Amino acid sequence: TASRGPQAIGSTPRSVGASCFRPAVNSAPRPAATMTKLKAYELRSKTSKELLKELDDMKAELATLRVAKVSGGAASKLAKIKVVRKNIARILTVYSTKQKT
Repeated sequence: TASRGPQAIGSTPRSVGASCFRPAVNSAPRPAATMTKLKAYELRSKTSKELLKELDDMKAELATLRVAKVSGGAASKLAKIKVVRKNIARILTVYSTKQKT
């Protein structure tokens, strides 16, 4: 017979109770990520040198976040990886358009 995943054949699926979606008692709201999304219009006002410096900073930040990911870092650091990658893409896009003009 074909395997159906981790569930044994004939067993009933586990139901998910509402209790697993309740926040813990006395839990504080999650702090927002310190790394905010860069705005393209703000990047366009910077010089090419400033953009390259910003790019180096972002790449260094990404490297430290990847190290934290491997060593079992906090979830907030893992979520920050996406933001930093998108910021790097924004910087490179603005930089390449500056080079063309």
